[in-house]
Amino acid sequence: MLQVRHLVKYFSGVKAVDGVSFEVRAGECVALIGPNGAGKSTCFACIAGQQRPSGGEILWAGQRIDALAPARRLARGVARTFQVAQTFDALTVLQNLQLLMTARHGLPAWNVLDRVSVAAATQLLARVGLQHLAHADALGLPYGAKKRLELAMALVGLGEGEGALADPQGRLPSPVRPRLLLLDEPGAGLAETERLELMQLVKSLARDGVAVLYTEHNMDAVFGVADRVLVLIEGRLAAQGTPDEIARHPEVRSRYLGHSFDATRRAPSHA
Repeated sequence: MLQVRHLVKYFSGVKAVDGVSFEVRAGECVALIGPNGAGKSTCFACIAGQQRPSGGEILWAGQRIDALAPARRLARGVARTFQVAQTFDALTVLQNLQLLMTARHGLPAWNVLDRVSVAAATQLLARVGLQHLAHADALGLPYGAKKRLELAMALVGLGEGEGALADPQGRLPSPVRPRLLLLDEPGAGLAETERLELMQLVKSLARDGVAVLYTEHNMDAVFGVADRVLVLIEGRLAAQGTPDEIARHPEVRSRYLGHSFDATRRAPSHA
């Protein structure tokens, strides 16, 4: 479980995050939303490790991680994606995953094209719907496919597909650790259909026991998708609850969603 306790972040004396506390449990898909300048990105960066909190605590699986670098958080089962998808564009889709898998287990770099990681990488590509693009260059991918590839790369960090990955001596990797997936604006830049398909994939990961926390501006990727919603306004946690509760919350409607907001029109019809 992710536990954020009284999180505070100052920038030059300005309090960007003001005593925020919440939890995300395994198997939950939780959205973090709010108006521009509300502190969402700063709060998210503190959890992911790109920013150091000014105060408070961040715990994952019962241990504090707020002082750890992103790489050390990844080693504990915490992975993230970015608003602008980050991939290795000089490699193929398959090679992007192979490179991370070999690096993760300390295998020689020249094994990136070897059979050692092919089965595991192929398994992950099937999971995110990219198996038909395995040998395409990442540089030329449509943006929706690139978002899916970045998600698959994050899953490598969480140990997904490791059952198919052994080193040349046949040793299997260690058991999968607790898993937390942090998604920064997963729907950004995607058409509505692509966005909703990606969010259904994210929901399937949560059903498999991954704890998911994501920021999002597109309300159709929140209502009908998230199990719970957190709303930041002026750096503080103004509301948290189910999507229905948030859609009816007076302050959230007044200061963010608007009084005419209709959650039923924003929710995916197949959700």
